[in-house]
Amino acid sequence: MKPTGTATPSTALAPFGNPVFRSLWIATLISNLGGLIQVVAAGWTMTTLTDSQSMVALVTASTSLPIVALSLFAGVLADNYDRRRIMLIAQILMLVASIGLTLATHFNQLTPWFLLGFTFLIGCGGALHNPSWQASVGDIVPREQVPAAVMANGMSFNIMRSIGPALGGLIIVAAGAATAFAMNTLSYVALIVALIIWHKPTVTLTLPREKFISATGAGFRYVSLSPNLLSIILRGSIFGLTAVSVQALLPLVARNLLGGSASTYGFLLGFFGLGAVCGAFANSRIRQRFNNETIVRTTFIGTALGTLLLSVGHGMMPTALALLLCGACWVTTNALLNVSLQLSTPRWVVGRAMSLYMVSSASGMVLGSWVWGLIAESYDVKIALTASAVAILLGTLACYRSPLPEFDRLNLDPLNQFIEPTLAVQLKPQTGPILITTDYDIGENDVPAFLDAMTLRRRIRKRDGARHWSLLRDLEQPNIWTEKYYVATWVEYIRHNQRRTKSDSGVSDTLNTLHQGTEAPRVRRMIERQTVPKQADPYIKNVYKELR
Repeated sequence: MKPTGTATPSTALAPFGNPVFRSLWIATLISNLGGLIQVVAAGWTMTTLTDSQSMVALVTASTSLPIVALSLFAGVLADNYDRRRIMLIAQILMLVASIGLTLATHFNQLTPWFLLGFTFLIGCGGALHNPSWQASVGDIVPREQVPAAVMANGMSFNIMRSIGPALGGLIIVAAGAATAFAMNTLSYVALIVALIIWHKPTVTLTLPREKFISATGAGFRYVSLSPNLLSIILRGSIFGLTAVSVQALLPLVARNLLGGSASTYGFLLGFFGLGAVCGAFANSRIRQRFNNETIVRTTFIGTALGTLLLSVGHGMMPTALALLLCGACWVTTNALLNVSLQLSTPRWVVGRAMSLYMVSSASGMVLGSWVWGLIAESYDVKIALTASAVAILLGTLACYRSPLPEFDRLNLDPLNQFIEPTLAVQLKPQTGPILITTDYDIGENDVPAFLDAMTLRRRIRKRDGARHWSLLRDLEQPNIWTEKYYVATWVEYIRHNQRRTKSDSGVSDTLNTLHQGTEAPRVRRMIERQTVPKQADPYIKNVYKELR
């Protein structure tokens, strides 16, 4: 089935016409090379420090765990502060941690737990950097180029994945792990310089920044009331949980199944990266011929087959073929989920949505790394990989009823039709709670259609910040229906209306069509004031507590 609204092959290189994207992409390419050299060095160094197979698997988990712990915090920052500065801070943090890892290795002070600690700190920098970088893609390039830009970012990582691991293995054999860690340390410089010279346009804020707790709640609320986003996040979590076994156990495949060295491990990662590059190149054509759900189901099955082949293969050639397939499916799945989420989320909350996706995916990867490592240690690497392949197939079936959305199905650009009303009562920005009611005159025959539209209206209102939403019907004039909801303050009411998107306008158009009055539906905005002390009534106290 051919999807609609997807990018054509002619747009695949379009983002590189943007000088900012081009310079950041090149700098990220260099940084990815260093990062992948570090991955090989860390994974192989752990095998020399301990015989524990679960500790080897925890090297992958140590870089994923910070994403679980910090991504939501980083997403809130990405939506409320200068993303360029956040990325700079993150890169400097990773630079400092990499210097520490290099020195500890050079002076023979590295222990298994020190190694995990340093990789954890590097992961913290990545967790802080990624939501801002992912959210910045839509700021740098036009919306129609976002799929190509996301694929280009995936290409950047996987081009280096086909080179970096093999190079890392050679460096370890020739000069030692400390040199490999030093190479990673130097790789941060290019991206730091690119971020310093990137001059972003100054954005004038018309409203005060959201407080951290309320911004976090707004992100959770938006995602939880967006079925498309929930489907994407669920799929990412399942894929991370089940498919991470290949990367988590690959050092053990190189050592135990192939009897190889660090260079063997590096070459195996190189085959995985080469497969990912091939998958990225083919992605644009594949998306023109098949819809998103068909592609992801196919990549799940392909990953399962590659993992199964990895578990039964003997020798370098079958293992390389398995990794080529796993790499192609890995990048196609993750890039498609990333693009789907970005194009299904308005700009005001995209950082938080991306962070929740990263938390979910990384949680799956952390848990999966631990589980598959334990199975490998308790039984065998082959058994762990076989169990993982079965789990991937079960994950495909589990998501059967939650198909992915197609690109550009929704227009999430701001509607920009709200005009702040002139008030006769003087209010401070933080004054509240504010009660909003809207009266509709609905004929009896139109009630079913009205209630269907109001079901959608309720989800949109609550998703954008409304609280205590309800729908009332006048008992004396049953044709009069009143929509009622609260917002905490007047600022939040303005923010609530500014969050409306063009795709939301269809519901408003339907309601206005069903309304039979000679004038537009009447909207009233009221400040709630109690005539008795709120401490005297537990219900009033709870309402005030929730709204404030």
